[in-house]
Amino acid sequence: MESASELVYVIDDDRRVREALCALLRANGRDARAFDSGREFLDTPRQDCAACLILDLRMPGMSGLEVQELVSRDSQIPVIFITGRGDVPSTVLAMKGGAVDFLTKPLDEDTLIRAVDAAIARAHVLRREAKHAAALRALYQSLTPREQELLPLLASGLLNKQVAAVLGITEYTVQVHRGHIMRKMQADSFATLVRQASQLRLETSSTTTFDA
Repeated sequence: MESASELVYVIDDDRRVREALCALLRANGRDARAFDSGREFLDTPRQDCAACLILDLRMPGMSGLEVQELVSRDSQIPVIFITGRGDVPSTVLAMKGGAVDFLTKPLDEDTLIRAVDAAIARAHVLRREAKHAAALRALYQSLTPREQELLPLLASGLLNKQVAAVLGITEYTVQVHRGHIMRKMQADSFATLVRQASQLRLETSSTTTFDA
């Protein structure tokens, strides 16, 4: 992986810790950017790249847990917490918030580098998933309102004639719409279309039952 497309953010109110962490990361081929507070980090535009965050748990002003919560609202950056005074409740909250690791100071350099490697790998996965989800959503938005209405019904397992009955249209019309949906969603099979509907979290509100 090329470091130019990856970045490690470091947030710690202790200048010596920030400098030591950045020096270690750069010595191991990682691009690092340091901040002395969560507010400074949150107010700084982030690069569009695979990134992770090394975050001090206890800082004056905004705590690490508060930073984690705010970051998670608009992005998926894997977080590695570091602290000199770790405790079980904070660890539990951090992990529930999606932290990938929780390390105590003084930090073991090899352990930290392994944690960063794992976090960056996770960041690449999250970015691929986000791009796939965005592309799938764009395909869904290309459907007409009627086609968007049909898709969850078809994916739920209803037969064409049952979908026709639910919507008050002919079975032939359903077949035509189904073909258009398959083409627009770029689905190579109906099973693929069902998976796409599941990924889009499409649900039908229809509770109508039919005889086989």
